[in-house]
Amino acid sequence: MTDAAIPRFTGDASPYAGGDPYADHRTADFPFTHLVDLADRRLGAGVIAANDEFFAERENLLKPGPAVFDPEHFGHKGKIMDGWETRRRRGVSAAEPHPTPDDHDWALVRLGAPGVIRGIVLDTAHFRGNYPQAVSVEGASFPGSPSPEDLLAPDVKWTALVPRTPVGGHAANGFAVDAEQRFTHLRINQHPDGGIARLRVYGEVAPDPAWLTALGTFDLAALENGGQVEDASDRFYSPATNTIQPGRSRKMDDGWETRRRRDRGNDWIRYRLAAQSEIRAVEIDTAYLKGNSAGWAALSVRDGEDGDWSEALPRTRLQPDTNHRFVLDGPVRATHVRIDIFPDGGISRLRLYGSLTDEGATGLAAHHRELGG
Repeated sequence: MTDAAIPRFTGDASPYAGGDPYADHRTADFPFTHLVDLADRRLGAGVIAANDEFFAERENLLKPGPAVFDPEHFGHKGKIMDGWETRRRRGVSAAEPHPTPDDHDWALVRLGAPGVIRGIVLDTAHFRGNYPQAVSVEGASFPGSPSPEDLLAPDVKWTALVPRTPVGGHAANGFAVDAEQRFTHLRINQHPDGGIARLRVYGEVAPDPAWLTALGTFDLAALENGGQVEDASDRFYSPATNTIQPGRSRKMDDGWETRRRRDRGNDWIRYRLAAQSEIRAVEIDTAYLKGNSAGWAALSVRDGEDGDWSEALPRTRLQPDTNHRFVLDGPVRATHVRIDIFPDGGISRLRLYGSLTDEGATGLAAHHRELGG
């Protein structure tokens, strides 16, 4: 179910007139883009099948960053586009040359992390005369690693997340989603054919509690395990969510960096853990932050929404481009964690190693069942 208050970019886009190809790109400040992109390749997302990708490959849908447009780039099949583009559909005969109302193209997407979806963006950047007339999106929840054949089986239950809705060309078409369920896969439909540059699926990770219990000790703050950023003092250069992405940072903007402070304050990030947990060890990584890493960092924890903050790691000197490891004196119970950096700068990753408490495991399992897991 979508929110009618979200701006709709229906209609044609003007032909490319030269200069900046994004100058006339249509978009808006959607209310859900601060959440995790569940279709992020770094979390393991993939486009596992499509019925047609004649002009441009389906995998382009999940590429990081905005789509690139080169007006002179042509190949043997025509204009090469940075997105997923299908051939033009035709009717069955000269007497019926147009596709039927039910004709459409589709792609199957495996989310990188299962979760509750709050918003979807289907960006038709640079598809000006070759975008779909309408789109629709369905979601399903599967255990394990289903094949395309499993997903396409006739008995699979798909839930409508975005009903068939007209979209605009060269525009970020955003849709709010209201479905309190846990989804693992999406089916993206374009009616009847055309091209989509990028897919973004914003929501909240809903991890499998059986998997976390089996792991025992794991990173309690990691996105893939259900950790999330609740708030941050500054997101000027890069998002705070980068600090709990999988793997080590590979370049400077793959971490969190704040603007230079000119006051006597400091910057911070507040996290919510997957559930109540006991933290035993901490990693604070400043990889690729060399002249702009944080000078010092301190860690505080809170147990419950209204609990008091207490110190878990005192203010400690950080080195540039270094992974710092700290074994805590004893297990620290928490549902929320806050890292303060002094005075500004950045970190690339924060890892909090520990395990769920009995109360946390019970609550996470109950929530999993509520979401249909």
